Amino acid sequence: MNTAHPVGALLRQWRQRRRLSQLDLACDADISTRHLSFVETGRAHPSREMLLHLAEQLDIPLRERNRLLTAAGYAPLFPLRDLADPALDAARVAIEQLLKAHEPNPALAVDRQWNLLAANAAVAPFLLGVAPELLAPPLNVLRLSLHPRGLAPRILNLGQWRAHLLARLRRDVDLSADEGLAALLEELRGYPAPEDHGELPGDAVLVPLQLRTDFGTLSLISTITVFGTPVDVTLAELALETFFPADADSAEVLRKLLG
Repeated sequence: MNTAHPVGALLRQWRQRRRLSQLDLACDADISTRHLSFVETGRAHPSREMLLHLAEQLDIPLRERNRLLTAAGYAPLFPLRDLADPALDAARVAIEQLLKAHEPNPALAVDRQWNLLAANAAVAPFLLGVAPELLAPPLNVLRLSLHPRGLAPRILNLGQWRAHLLARLRRDVDLSADEGLAALLEELRGYPAPEDHGELPGDAVLVPLQLRTDFGTLSLISTITVFGTPVDVTLAELALETFFPADADSAEVLRKLLG
């Protein structure tokens, strides 16, 4: 989205992205449809409070809320800091503690575009044999997973895992309108796909990652953790992905890998 657009046009784009009518959003925001229409067409200039209220109803990411505010002539509200910033010390320590405590199971922290920010020691064995260019910063974990010179040749259920990751990334693009994520999605779609395209079964509860290792097949399930009610763009866009063994054999393989 372009910050040069009038704020009303940006709001309309987000409303349409969320597949809401003007009536739907007006009811959710407890304002009149007429007033919302005037804001979207530029006939009325929204207050800062009204913009933030509408952004909350539309579940607009904090980064994009700043763009809305800027487009309306207001100062950005939500700070964007590097994770190394002293203001984020408490959050960074919490992340490091969580990653360390999760060993011998792999865990990592990623930004909004799935670039690696931090990882525990259990992740390192998975990177052996990966092409060096895929490990150069910024290391993108989705690219690493599906690239033919990354983990893809060792993923036994590549069709299913690929379908799972692409579906997850499509949801991220829909929710965030992030152009970088959209470009990443197109890139990953262009990678060689297995003959079994791996459509996700309708009754699937979880999609495991099944990986071939020197110590045997490893089956992992993953969870995503995010910070609750963050008011900083960096923390709002940060996610922790933690992997767990799906069976006793996989737990033993993880212990040997970290060894």
